[in-house]
Amino acid sequence: MTITVLVADDQAMVRTGFRMILSAQPDIEVVGEAVDGVEAVALARDLAPDVVLMDIRMPRLDGLAALRLIDGPKVVVVTTFDDDEHVRDALRNGACGFVLKTSGATLLVEAIRAAASGEALVSPAITVRMLRGLAVRRPARREVPLSPRELDVVLLVARGRTNAEVAHALHVTVGTVKTHLASVQAKLHARNRVEIAAWAWESGLLER
Repeated sequence: MTITVLVADDQAMVRTGFRMILSAQPDIEVVGEAVDGVEAVALARDLAPDVVLMDIRMPRLDGLAALRLIDGPKVVVVTTFDDDEHVRDALRNGACGFVLKTSGATLLVEAIRAAASGEALVSPAITVRMLRGLAVRRPARREVPLSPRELDVVLLVARGRTNAEVAHALHVTVGTVKTHLASVQAKLHARNRVEIAAWAWESGLLER
């Protein structure tokens, strides 16, 4: 299956670089480019790509505001700004990934594939730091509506483990992990695994 991608960035050189990286992948096709948030929203509606790569700082409408207006395509925020508040804002508004432009081509491609498959990827440099920040802000434990096994999965996901790593740790299949995560998403009304991880940290389920 080919993953279709819309690139939204106000810098032509960045858009060209992303297109070159992504076009080299056999399963990814860049179907459009947007120079600002307004155009990104319009093209996301007209082209219906699988994934939108969205910069934060763009003219007319910034990437975070555009994110809130996009319905359907998965959005991966790609930026030079390593700011926890931007990360939280993006993820709480439905982004399926947050990748620094300095992270390299491999992580960029992985983030797109993760988003297309319904998962989420955040640059490792900021994942745990950001989630620990949520624990500092809201340390009170909420009532946990999860089964013991679902909670095991959530705790591992909150520590940045992939589905394969969770499966290995719990001696189950990757398919079983996905089933548990789908159940957890429904119970918590979470849009992706990062929101599940954020819930775990905010609920005080992990030690800082």
